[in-house]
Amino acid sequence: MGRPQMTGWDFESRHWIAIGVETRLKHLLLIAVLLFAAANGDASIKLKESWKNPNYSGQPLKTILALGMTNNLETRADFEVALADKMARPGITTIAGTDILLRPTAGPIDMVYLREQITAYKIDAVVVCRLVKVKTHVVDVPGQPYILPYYTSFYGYYGTVYPVVYTPDYLVKEKTVQVETNVYAMTPPDGELIWTGTSDIFDPGSAHQVINELVESVVKELEKLEILSKPGK
Repeated sequence: MGRPQMTGWDFESRHWIAIGVETRLKHLLLIAVLLFAAANGDASIKLKESWKNPNYSGQPLKTILALGMTNNLETRADFEVALADKMARPGITTIAGTDILLRPTAGPIDMVYLREQITAYKIDAVVVCRLVKVKTHVVDVPGQPYILPYYTSFYGYYGTVYPVVYTPDYLVKEKTVQVETNVYAMTPPDGELIWTGTSDIFDPGSAHQVINELVESVVKELEKLEILSKPGK
């Protein structure tokens, strides 16, 4: 017997099956990617603004204080230590604020005390970061219709097409953390701004992820602008 010829109905049914399977797989892949990113806390950072004072012509920085401004005492200490460690290199001494400043509460520090400590430790520059804002928005991942195996029989057709099966909608929350970083040369009387930058960190999984992303980005930019010498130079 010869090979059966494919009828128009057979071709159309296979065509719809292919479309349905492809649509279903694409949708499942999208959801899998979103869930994987959320579970692993994947984050990315973008330096939105970077400005260097064109009029600054001071001496190379030698002793730098790392300061964080946040009401969370543990996060503040962790950030200051991480930033100080990342900026440290031959010829430059870095100090974490938590090592020389007594700040048992989340309130503002006494300015007289701060000036005294900066003078006592011969600090010639301060790198200070503060949280500007946290933005959260919801992204709607709409459901999509997909076709189950398509049949040429009436009951197969009726049970498959009516009702058309939809995958459910998903609501995905996306968070953006915005941080401002300033670098000051501690020239009399009140210090001079050398550099300022604003960073957006997308979908951080934790405070420590914000710290790691921010420290890496800020130090890289300071090296690029030759405010900090690169390690080994």
